[in-house]
Amino acid sequence: MAGENTFVINGNELAFEPGETILDVARRNDIDIPTLCHLKSAMPTGICRMCVVEVEGATQLLASCATPAAAGMVVQTESSAVVEARKMIIRLMLSSGNHNCAVRGHAGDDWTSFQLQVMQADGADELCPVWGDCRLQDLAYRYQVSSEPELETPVPYPMETVNPFIVRDFSRCILCGRCVQACNDVQVNEAIEFGYRSAATKIVTGPEDRPLKNSDCVFCGECVQVCPVGALVLKNVRYEARPWETEKVRTTCTYCGVGCQMWLHVKENRIEQVTGVEESAPNHGSLCVKGRFGYDFVGDENRLTAPLIKEGGTFREATWEEALDLVAKKLGQVKNDHGGDAIGMLTSARITNEENYVANKFARAVLKTNNIDHCARL
Repeated sequence: MAGENTFVINGNELAFEPGETILDVARRNDIDIPTLCHLKSAMPTGICRMCVVEVEGATQLLASCATPAAAGMVVQTESSAVVEARKMIIRLMLSSGNHNCAVRGHAGDDWTSFQLQVMQADGADELCPVWGDCRLQDLAYRYQVSSEPELETPVPYPMETVNPFIVRDFSRCILCGRCVQACNDVQVNEAIEFGYRSAATKIVTGPEDRPLKNSDCVFCGECVQVCPVGALVLKNVRYEARPWETEKVRTTCTYCGVGCQMWLHVKENRIEQVTGVEESAPNHGSLCVKGRFGYDFVGDENRLTAPLIKEGGTFREATWEEALDLVAKKLGQVKNDHGGDAIGMLTSARITNEENYVANKFARAVLKTNNIDHCARL
């Protein structure tokens, strides 16, 4: 018999801490329970029902993300009832919009006409823009589920493409609510919420239901990163870079001193997309608008690739040694002729604390001036 703080999952007796859910304990013990709506950094909602499990003695399947672990509980995560429930949920989701991921083709005979219809709606002749990077597609493959023509429902809302960074494709939204929680609970921006009711339910930007560009959205992109399907896609990446075409390179954001960890998605030596590293502090996947979208300068054709020295009214390329020697000579000349207080230094939040410390020492000990300030005060 299970102990006071233990219960059984798939025949394995596992310990739990007070307050942990079935899903928490399962994941900690490498037992896979699929989810769609669950967001680790927010309160569980159980909206999608994908994580349902069978608990001995319960009258119905329970959402593992919202069900607290209890002593003596006996849980099955892949019983026949659980698998059938998940299959039905996936089938309904695949039939609710333009999910043309071709998991197993199309249950009807009109796959071609369906694909042509989706291509027209997408404005592209390819499969879904997140094909190969979609949680719903993964689950459809896993449980071998396809859409059912008799379950298909019309898409009530057109695609929103007027925003500068994000395409909102309501035909692929499964109403899991992850974007709403990411916006309201994680970023606390409160720009989006659930709107309308029943079959007309939609993620809206307040009572006015305006485009994102006219709402309180700050374009941090948190909603895009947590979207498990193709409902929210970066505008400049859509159909331009598939996951298997890019290499992920981990780096640290340079826009401020927080040190947010980020993935650069690189294709042919060019950054196509930036995402936050979810498994690492200090940002745990979150990024601001600059960190997520401010990377175009890296591959800009006009970016300087060498120091420039101005001579006779024009610039010429120089080596770093030559440029630094010239700067040192000019600073030394000003200091000798007018004193250290004729020089001022401005440092930046885009460099590290250690680099700012070195700049401070350079100003006070070498240039002999207290005229040093920081851009964060401006």
